[in-house]
Amino acid sequence: MKVHHLQTGSMCPWGGPFMHDKGIFGGHAHLICHSLLVETEDGLVLVDTGFGLEDVRNPRQRLGMLFPTLAGVQLDERMTAVRQVEALGFSRHDVRHILPTHLDLDHVGALSDFPHAKVHVYEDEYIAAMSPKTFKEGQRYRSVQWAHGPHWERYSLEGESWFGFPSVRSLAGAGKDEILIVPITGHSRGHSAIAVKADNGWLMHCGDAYMHRGQLDLTNEHCPVGLDIFQSAQCIDNEARVENIQRLRQLKARHESEIEIFSAHDEDEFNRLKQISEK
Repeated sequence: MKVHHLQTGSMCPWGGPFMHDKGIFGGHAHLICHSLLVETEDGLVLVDTGFGLEDVRNPRQRLGMLFPTLAGVQLDERMTAVRQVEALGFSRHDVRHILPTHLDLDHVGALSDFPHAKVHVYEDEYIAAMSPKTFKEGQRYRSVQWAHGPHWERYSLEGESWFGFPSVRSLAGAGKDEILIVPITGHSRGHSAIAVKADNGWLMHCGDAYMHRGQLDLTNEHCPVGLDIFQSAQCIDNEARVENIQRLRQLKARHESEIEIFSAHDEDEFNRLKQISEK
């Protein structure tokens, strides 16, 4: 399966000097939205969507009053997944399946740009988004982004083991056992990673399970203090989040030659993987 790495969002968050490795004199932090576009026999599969056309055109309605300012969202129609899909020579109708790692507003903004695609998500994440239990959950999900009524494919927490991760499910309807949904909760109730079997091994898109490459650095584990605080504040279960980061570190230590692990927002990870994919 051919895999394209797409940057579908750009953010320079408030407090940026504390959110990158260069410290307070390093300027602004830059977080991206890293999506995958996978060519399969059953059409295109999109892993995370980033921001969509309507987010660009109506940011206050779609993203709320505070988030665009605090996150420093840079909205550009050319960066949307649908415009990049078209630039690759495909149609929006070729996208048959969408796999969000979770339903936060910066990961599913383009659902409405692909209204005929099936959206695959864990049941716990679906319930959390449709009926938020806390104020925090109510702020992270934006129902306007799925007001078009997508075709949801919901998964229970049961399945096979994959490299020590339990309850892993294969994608229903495409990819057979080459696209997997891996539960990694903590950031949200039903957060998952998406594993894709590429030509040179597995690609594991971890969404917001971690946000900085240093968190998986096996010789020097580190994370900018601002980004560390942000992750703790945003998660629904910090104990589970921290535990799953350690599981990802163990996975990398044991299977680094077989699995490429990356997150949704680290620009350096994105640039490196995009360069490799284009060789």
